[in-house]
Amino acid sequence: MSGDPILEQLIDMSRHLGDPALDYAILGEGNTAARAGDDAFWVKASGAEMRTIDAGGFVQVRFDRVLAMLDQAGGGNLDDEQVRAGLLAARMDPAATARPSVETILHALALQVRGVNFVGHTHPTAVNAILCSAGAEEAIAGRLFPDEIVYCGPAPVYVPYTDPGLPLARAVSAGIHRHLDEHGLPPKVVLMQNHGLIALGKTATEVVNITAMYVKAARVLLGTYALGGPHFMSQAAATRIHTRPDELYRRQAWDR
Repeated sequence: MSGDPILEQLIDMSRHLGDPALDYAILGEGNTAARAGDDAFWVKASGAEMRTIDAGGFVQVRFDRVLAMLDQAGGGNLDDEQVRAGLLAARMDPAATARPSVETILHALALQVRGVNFVGHTHPTAVNAILCSAGAEEAIAGRLFPDEIVYCGPAPVYVPYTDPGLPLARAVSAGIHRHLDEHGLPPKVVLMQNHGLIALGKTATEVVNITAMYVKAARVLLGTYALGGPHFMSQAAATRIHTRPDELYRRQAWDR
């Protein structure tokens, strides 16, 4: 036991997402993070396996030092060695041996979004079967069933393939801000072409629920192509589900 309740929740969430039976991530795939306070957050260490992760598989880093790397890079990008050095320097404990994931900058930006305290990034086979296809953007253009909307929001953010690290962090951040402008609320799901899924949640339970429901949606979507392709809900029907008071109540009850 770590003695830190946030870290314990993050460990449990990560082990669940890394369960091979769920087919969300294998080996060293994926990464997770959680806000530890105003100044710092926990992030999975590079190379750690989510299936068996413990407290030693996470490292606590400072928001200011991670986000400063964006300012340091300006409109460009730091090279790989500069990113590695910057992430090591961002550790709260300079004596820590764990190296923060290359996606730490992405997690720092995601945790700046209103209401987001936990982040889960996975590579589910069903989701990547779509994201690695030529028709990915068209395939995810609509909503398929009410619970997809209840748990995963009115629409995901879609990010074309971008090199991991600073470029991807910037691309995801831009997508989140476009979603905020369009929908007036933060996204629950970010889909990265040829890469994977990010779930953004207030709680660890919400991240788990979002991931499970979006993976189901991906499986349903893939199945529709055996019978002529997806029949998306109308925009009016999708908006109605998203704004129904009873669905809001049900979502809040499940995500505690």
